[in-house]
Amino acid sequence: MTWAALTLTLTILGAIWTWLSFQRRGLASGLRAAAFTLLPLAAYLTRTLRLITRIAGAIADWAASLVFSPFVWMGFALAGVSVVLFVVSGFLRARQLGTRSDSAKAATGGKRGKALPPGGRGAPAIDDDMAEIEALLRKRGIS
Repeated sequence: MTWAALTLTLTILGAIWTWLSFQRRGLASGLRAAAFTLLPLAAYLTRTLRLITRIAGAIADWAASLVFSPFVWMGFALAGVSVVLFVVSGFLRARQLGTRSDSAKAATGGKRGKALPPGGRGAPAIDDDMAEIEALLRKRGIS
């Protein structure tokens, strides 16, 4: 019965708003107001009005527990620490990779046996597959 009363109230208020919109602003505004006026009645008839209020209540409960719970704030703090650790480890890893010596770089190129010359352009092809790829890239104007 409460849902019906709420729906009736919202629909009556919407009907008044619709009539005023037709009178003051014209047809387009009145039709838009009529569309909004029909929404509470449609929500009641499809039983989604109760669903909407349950969702709003659940969000309000979650927000209240978020604000007043120290465990939730501890979780946010731990998430922040985790993000900071990821960022710092990324900087440290990039720094470690950027400071390797030329011998270490040549060793990681390992299987090929030759380090790339400075600049990387004009490097000889390592094997037949690489030669084909280089030829295709040169054909397309990519070097």
